Amino acid sequence: MPTTSTDPRAAAAALLMPGTICHGFAVERCETVPELDSDAYVLRHTASGARLLYLACDDENKAFAIGFKTPPADSTGVFHILEHSVLCGSAKFPVKEPFVDLIKSSMQTFLNAMTYPDKTIYPVATTNEQDLYNLMDVYLDAVFNPAIYTKPTIFEQEGWHYKLDLPEGAEGEDGDSSASLREGTLRYNGVVFNEMKGALSDPMSVLDDAVNAALYPDTAYAHESGGDPRAIPTLTYEQFLDTHARHYNPSNSYITLYGDLDVDRALSFLNERYLSQPSAASRRMDAAVAAGEDPSTLAPNPLGVQAPVTCEYKRVEMATTPENALVGLGLVLGSALDRKRTIAADILFEALLGSNEAPVKKAVLAAGLGGNVVSYTAAESLQPYELIMLQNAQPGVARELRRVFQDACRDLCEHGVPRERLEAIISSNEYDLRQRDYGIADGVAIACDALSTWLYDDDAATLALKYGPVYEELRGELDGSYFEGLLRELVLQNDHMALVELVPVDATEGSEGAEAAELAAKRDAMTDAELANVVERTAVLRAAQEAEDKATLPRLRVSDIGEARPEPPLVVDTTAPIPCLRHGIPTNRLAYAMQYFDLSCVAFEDLPYVTLLCRLLKQLPTSEHSAEELDNLLAGKLGFLSFTTEVMTQPDVDGVRPYLLVSAGALSEKIDALASLPHEVWSSTLLLDADADRVRDVLTQIRIGLEQGFINNGHSAALGRAMSYSSPSAVVREQLSGVDFYLFLRDLLDHFDERLDDLRAKLAELAGRIFVADGCLASFTGSDEDFNAYWAAAGDLGLGAGDGADAGRDALVVPTPCDRHEAFIIPSDICFAASACDPRRLGIDVTGAWAVAANALSYDYLWNEIRVKGGAYGCGFRAAGERQTAFYTYRDPAIDPSIERVARAGEWLGSFEPDEAAFEGFIVSCVSGMDAPVKPYALTKRRNTTYLAGLDPHAREERRAQMLAATPGELRSLGTDVTRIAAESPTCVFGGRDVIAKSNAGFNVIDLLG
Repeated sequence: MPTTSTDPRAAAAALLMPGTICHGFAVERCETVPELDSDAYVLRHTASGARLLYLACDDENKAFAIGFKTPPADSTGVFHILEHSVLCGSAKFPVKEPFVDLIKSSMQTFLNAMTYPDKTIYPVATTNEQDLYNLMDVYLDAVFNPAIYTKPTIFEQEGWHYKLDLPEGAEGEDGDSSASLREGTLRYNGVVFNEMKGALSDPMSVLDDAVNAALYPDTAYAHESGGDPRAIPTLTYEQFLDTHARHYNPSNSYITLYGDLDVDRALSFLNERYLSQPSAASRRMDAAVAAGEDPSTLAPNPLGVQAPVTCEYKRVEMATTPENALVGLGLVLGSALDRKRTIAADILFEALLGSNEAPVKKAVLAAGLGGNVVSYTAAESLQPYELIMLQNAQPGVARELRRVFQDACRDLCEHGVPRERLEAIISSNEYDLRQRDYGIADGVAIACDALSTWLYDDDAATLALKYGPVYEELRGELDGSYFEGLLRELVLQNDHMALVELVPVDATEGSEGAEAAELAAKRDAMTDAELANVVERTAVLRAAQEAEDKATLPRLRVSDIGEARPEPPLVVDTTAPIPCLRHGIPTNRLAYAMQYFDLSCVAFEDLPYVTLLCRLLKQLPTSEHSAEELDNLLAGKLGFLSFTTEVMTQPDVDGVRPYLLVSAGALSEKIDALASLPHEVWSSTLLLDADADRVRDVLTQIRIGLEQGFINNGHSAALGRAMSYSSPSAVVREQLSGVDFYLFLRDLLDHFDERLDDLRAKLAELAGRIFVADGCLASFTGSDEDFNAYWAAAGDLGLGAGDGADAGRDALVVPTPCDRHEAFIIPSDICFAASACDPRRLGIDVTGAWAVAANALSYDYLWNEIRVKGGAYGCGFRAAGERQTAFYTYRDPAIDPSIERVARAGEWLGSFEPDEAAFEGFIVSCVSGMDAPVKPYALTKRRNTTYLAGLDPHAREERRAQMLAATPGELRSLGTDVTRIAAESPTCVFGGRDVIAKSNAGFNVIDLLG
């Protein structure tokens, strides 16, 4: 059962008095952090030098993190490879994949590790305190005593190794002749190697790396911390071990504890189990000193400050499509410890570039230099920087971008940055801070935030967390010229900046040409003995990968799972002017209002226009406000306002119901704006008079975003497309946001001028038909007081019967799905593949036991076969409720081997015989995923989806009970159905030209991006 103390803040106050010693930790200071409703304690382990920050608060979602300062000295990706490798077994837990074992056996609400440009962090979170200690134990032994020192195969698997692919018909690995070896194709393989091939297929990542190299040429930030695939194979095993020994020691560590936990027990655990004990790294260091090595050479890599440098222009070439041309302007902001300056710069550049109505972005778009301009503040480094990025750039416009950008900023310095815009951005940020929706467990996000200052100054452990006074001070600066002065310093007087242009070039021989030539030369230079050794090492690695684990990790039992967290009932309030789903969920003085507008009144061929309508609303003027006024008003009065589409699969396998969803959130004190502003936007936007340039800019930005999604998240695109081969709901999604929508959009942009008038008329006609009371369902989350105030101000939302009532709700006729067996070429060196279907089409009933089976397949069979052996970065099997099953791979170096392994998944499940503890672990992790705390907005949307998709309101409870009751025999009985799903689910691939060309699966190949 989850354990909690009665008052964690009081318990910590009684135990951790500044100036005292507790379990070897000196308590240095205590601070209240009102922004997080917590008390922060800063401690130092006296014997080892480990730093510790404890944030005492009543959050049941407890967290632990340990981080290390890891600035790279080159681009071999050694710290990224270490991040993967230390989680592949340790002295105390000698299992192959403890990270995966924890995912499939614990109640974790977060479990991962992250490599940053100057640090590596290992965070976990869970609602169960015993589970937290289990996770801490495994992670701490992993980082301090990893198996990498005795198992070089870990380095080969996670980092890189040679693999010799022998020609078909050649002798097997046990009897290769010299001739066969000479005919083989030598290649690199490794999880990080393949991951970075995918990551660096993204032009934005390549540009960011180039900007960093130009801004910080003499520091660690000049290197690719994740690893450059051209440099990764230069890393040796000895260098790998040496780097771990120099950096993974307590004196170079930063530990965070967060939440409602027994801190006395936690400190005792840390002290006795790890910080007072010698580690594998310390033993290697001691041996080096004993052997006569100079101790100064054993120190961690330095992290130095870069003296100001100016890069007037740098050209970077990349084999990618012409649309991916980019220009980046990097501006160093100052020191990470100057929080006021960094936050002010973030607010300032958001005000200048954060929307199409922002003054500087408007100037750049008007100059016709590219399709979009965006900026972001990179605050998690010693010297934060701002990157202004022009997307879809015209050739040779780098210097012109800088001129237009600086001229626009100069004008604002002279005439003033609009105060209503700055104030709106500050208000929007404060809304986000109150909402505290980090997208991950709060304690994990906070631990990472703390390191954005703590890493650079031991006295700055809480500096990044105490933002309240900074915002208060910045509000006061609105009355003076602070922001104009800052803009002048950062843009017009900055001597630490860089201008970089990424130029697409044609790669006629494929993006892997240089690597293939290099490897061919290496093979030719190898002796027969060296080639035989490559084959032998591959066999040794494969044997290690296939070896059975004899050790186990600490596990929770099913009996450790508490009762399901009760949710307040969903009430359909028919007393409101519009039928309303009412959610009684605590929201920290926030309110969320939604309206679902039925799209069954829209013809299938018109659905892409609905997406355009959603994206253009908020971007165009209304009858009451100019576009710029509206932009400021929405940012200042609302936390967010979004117009999106959602497709609800229905109980009938062929049933589909799409909606246009209007979502908004606001502070409780701004309920009137929540009631009035969304209605103003949907009802009075001037669609018939839409400015051509503004519309073209928005459409171009949508296109750029879709293309980035295909490159970076191709597995999602492949899953959606594969589902559309058999599911009417997925067919509709493709028309609204997938490949079909993308092709529609490209054609529209190609013929924009001739179709503009028709586009305006179509959008206006659709708005009049969609935004009516007929088919509209509202949703509200907030206090009773806010609910009553909202409807008192909103009335009937201005919705009349409109044309929708006359047109009826049966205009949507969805085409019959068919298997297109497509492979879409994208600029990449890897691929994403998916096979998906609605199991109801196969007569398969997906119960809660399927979730346990999906866990076992994803983190046992598929992980070992496709990630560990195949080198893909990710893979899995999904059984999402009763209406979708899918296999997928992510950043995969090859297509056919993964397809073959997927085909054998059912056979593996049919012979699945886990021990009792391991099987309980699968159940525990599945149930904990359902029980994990959910933020109010996400919970609202989930409950609304249940209602609109016609799901049984008790389906989650039933599914949870089925998970708890699952047995190994029940999972084995699903093997036949899994084989059917693998065989009968259509497949779709997004990948590089070279990878697709090597497949024998007979895909219909489409050059998606031209």
